[in-house]
Amino acid sequence: MSAQHLTQRVEVMVDGAPPARQLARASGVSEVVIEGQVVRCLVAGSFQPFLEALRGCEVIALQATPAHQKENTR
Repeated sequence: MSAQHLTQRVEVMVDGAPPARQLARASGVSEVVIEGQVVRCLVAGSFQPFLEALRGCEVIALQATPAHQKENTR
């Protein structure tokens, strides 16, 4: 599978409030859920728009795992 079509399930913890609007508008980012300092979402294709949306935030932890079709239909 090419990186262009790869979808990752991402969880990131930031110091302070996550930039909810920027994340929701970032290309390839979907299913954004914010709980306190933790953001969970899907990132399809390049991580660059996601990372740019986090610009200025101190990232404390980041985990990305491949999202599978069955997981997306919960």
